[in-house]
Amino acid sequence: MTAPLALVRPAAEADDSAKRRQIVEGARTVFMAHGFDAASMGEIAKAAGVSKGTLYVYFKDKDELFKAIVESECPFQAEGIFQFDATDPDVEGALSRVCIAFVQALCAPDRQSPVRAVIAIADRMPHIGRRFFETGPAVGLAKVREYLEAQVAAGRLAIPDCEVAAAQLMESSHATLFKPLLFNITSSPPPLERIEYVVGIAVKTFMAAYGKK
Repeated sequence: MTAPLALVRPAAEADDSAKRRQIVEGARTVFMAHGFDAASMGEIAKAAGVSKGTLYVYFKDKDELFKAIVESECPFQAEGIFQFDATDPDVEGALSRVCIAFVQALCAPDRQSPVRAVIAIADRMPHIGRRFFETGPAVGLAKVREYLEAQVAAGRLAIPDCEVAAAQLMESSHATLFKPLLFNITSSPPPLERIEYVVGIAVKTFMAAYGKK
């Protein structure tokens, strides 16, 4: 006896989702190894363990596949990292904690390859670059800005432009740490002690500029 459609659909949808993830992971391996231009749909199908016919059922072309990878990579920068308690009076401690977690995530192994891949095709596919920024870096920036605005309102900080201040803090937190990885000068993530040292300087500089005297 055939099961009612309503009972069959969840299992079918789960299988469909698993197959899509399988393809995206295979494509990610190929894109990160060879770059967007050198990757072929045939290589992607092989890496994903599916036929080319199955590949085209889920994705019409490389552009669509790459977009799916970008969308899966972006949320890590905001997920579980930029969490603030606006009522906590220890602003320096809160900023230090969040910035250390952010830099650890940014410098984790394999996190630089997607950034390189997006930069490499941003001239030809600006919508991919925009999507990567808006669902990744911009989300974290907005959360830091909102926290700073709350601290200004509470009288703990004096900041004329919270968006600029948030960007300054985030950029200075990974100074000397992220770019050597991005440009393959080194392949080893910085140790926690080094991250804490650099973030400590960034936060103290920030507080010296914007803390209430």
